[in-house]
Amino acid sequence: LPDGRSYIECDSTLNSLEILDSCLADSTPTTPIYFFLSPGANVVADLDKKAAENGFQKGVSYHNVSMGQGQDVIAMSCLETAHRNGHWVILNNVHLMPKWLVELEKKLDEYAAEGSHEKFRVFLTSDPSNTIPIGILNRCIKLTNEPPAGLKANLKRAWCFFPKDYIEEADSKTKSILFGLCHFHSVIMERKQFGPMGYNMKYPFSIGDLRDSATCLQNYMDNSTGGKIPWQDLKYIFGEIMYGGHIVNDFDRLVANEYLNFYMKDELL
Repeated sequence: LPDGRSYIECDSTLNSLEILDSCLADSTPTTPIYFFLSPGANVVADLDKKAAENGFQKGVSYHNVSMGQGQDVIAMSCLETAHRNGHWVILNNVHLMPKWLVELEKKLDEYAAEGSHEKFRVFLTSDPSNTIPIGILNRCIKLTNEPPAGLKANLKRAWCFFPKDYIEEADSKTKSILFGLCHFHSVIMERKQFGPMGYNMKYPFSIGDLRDSATCLQNYMDNSTGGKIPWQDLKYIFGEIMYGGHIVNDFDRLVANEYLNFYMKDELL
């Protein structure tokens, strides 16, 4: 296909908030947004930010319902209120109530026929499941966070995870260390593709580890007086706590720490 690569990589340089922004622009009162959950993706936190930016107040005009036994009544009540008053509703883990989803589909059809408030939006989250009705899926904008293939794609995804403002406001040392951390994250993630040749056990490394490591890095740099970089402290936090917290095999831990020894040094600056 002409420009096929451009089509499949159109959002590879966007972070999750920017992708959510473009989907919100495409959504309508009759077109919900459906999130397929994946490890490390914090969908609700992103949506909370967007709700606040658009003037929706949590618990008042922005309703968050975790589905489970007895929650269907609460969900329907929130949907009814939101439909009439133009609120946002997010229904979490809808795969736990597959039978109720048939009712939800009928209710959304009723709202479409009746005509909802123009600001009314529905968001659904679930694990991948065979029990989700096709009618629900067909009407939704569907989003998921697929693991990138290849070291370059991993590095691009890791770097683009951080908002441009965050990168631009950071000082040069922090930027350099953050880029080294992204490279470390990319290598750690890519090794998972090689199965038992990559690691002795399976580890749930995710973008969340990178996010938390970057937060610790920022705190350390903010509290430092501009002197020597505390490399040993940073390597311990990244290699023994953030990423190392997943690792239980001594040889795998040694591999991760050797990568950190390679990336986290003065030459990086």
